[in-house]
Amino acid sequence: MTSYRISQLAERSGVPTTTLRFYEDAGLLTADRTPAGYRVYGEDAVERLAFISSAKLLGLALEEIRELLEVREEGVCASVRARMLPLVAGRITETDGRIAELRAFAARLAGVHADLCGPAPAGACGADCGCTTTAAPGPVPVQLSRTPPAPEPDLEAWRRAPVACTLGGAELGERTEQWQTLIGRAERRETIPDGLRLVFPAGADLAAEVAALAAAEQSCCAFFDFTLRLAPDALQLDVRAPQSAAGMLADLFGVTV
Repeated sequence: MTSYRISQLAERSGVPTTTLRFYEDAGLLTADRTPAGYRVYGEDAVERLAFISSAKLLGLALEEIRELLEVREEGVCASVRARMLPLVAGRITETDGRIAELRAFAARLAGVHADLCGPAPAGACGADCGCTTTAAPGPVPVQLSRTPPAPEPDLEAWRRAPVACTLGGAELGERTEQWQTLIGRAERRETIPDGLRLVFPAGADLAAEVAALAAAEQSCCAFFDFTLRLAPDALQLDVRAPQSAAGMLADLFGVTV
């Protein structure tokens, strides 16, 4: 029977060892121990990791994936499908809602941009000059956060959060290339506590692109914290990560914390 040490399983599956340990702590992956205390995994761990990675790509939460794995262990595909169907349907509804919000916000930005392109009034700003807009449906700024915003976030607990990424191999390389391409379009890059700030020229299409990439990144690397702010003349993305993720922050964005 084939068995793997944790480093061998990481190479075989393309999942980093830090993520494998995180999955074990979260109850998604089990390991036997050698007399010396080393982790040993069976061949079934490779298939289990492939299933976990697939579920993560669908945006499923760890608790939902854990439930699916329990059903999967029964060995009946129909049961797994029956459990997955409502979960995927829920993600479709959430995604459609997010797309609708982004489109509405993009339309709002386009309207403000059109107003600002017109002739400016003589003198100071006024009620109808276009610099001040009325409230509109949809969240402003767009907040893509690890957790719902709290009045007093526990920053120390966040900085100690486990670092785990579900991407590997070609997917990780493709994601890194997407970020590097986007960063190349930034007007400037600034260091902030725990991360960096990217400032882009204002544009509805770019806002949707930045939001979509940040959301995709957070679905595989939940320890990242993204805040997107939009102003008439600029688009600002703040990216933060705990100290334990300094290496990944440097790889993706070229900054150390």
